[in-house]
Amino acid sequence: MDENMKIYVAAQKCPQNALREIQAGRLKGKSDINPMWRIRKLTELFGPCGIGWYYDITKQWTEKGCGDEVCCFCNINLYVRSGDTWSNPIQGTGGSMLVAKENRGPYTSDECYKMALTDAISVACKALGFAADVYWSDGASKYNRGDNHSPEQDKEYKCQQCGKPFEAFTSKGVTYSAGQAYHMCEKKYGRAICKTCRENGEKS
Repeated sequence: MDENMKIYVAAQKCPQNALREIQAGRLKGKSDINPMWRIRKLTELFGPCGIGWYYDITKQWTEKGCGDEVCCFCNINLYVRSGDTWSNPIQGTGGSMLVAKENRGPYTSDECYKMALTDAISVACKALGFAADVYWSDGASKYNRGDNHSPEQDKEYKCQQCGKPFEAFTSKGVTYSAGQAYHMCEKKYGRAICKTCRENGEKS
């Protein structure tokens, strides 16, 4: 393997259980990546935080958005260690909403800077190739039905008994993608069968 691609290749695939399909809004159909996966991958590749990698917050600020909305931003420098050598700063900028417009009126978040920091870490990690397969092709992911979608992906998330495609679902406020539903059923029942087939099996 090309030494220059070693980190990229090691980090480019994001596991299915760290992905959640976004169900609404402008990013509907794209993927939300569990931020703890990046922390785990950084630790796996470089060592514990503060020993093999760390970041400095270089700037935090707010800017007025549309109407009553207020945006907050965070800049960081991420550093990773290779052997005895520390990298140059890997910059990342993240953003979130301090005051957002909602149906019931303006909502103020007390976690906006934390979310902006998480976003900044993801941007810096992207430069190292983290979850590159998700971001590939102008932000497309396996959940998008674009030119890069393959028949094999459809087959992967179909009921193994009737062939009906698995669908995303929400349980206790948590949304699970079709792929996650597939793998959850496979783990629980020994094979990936849809709800209809499970219910028919129980009745027979």
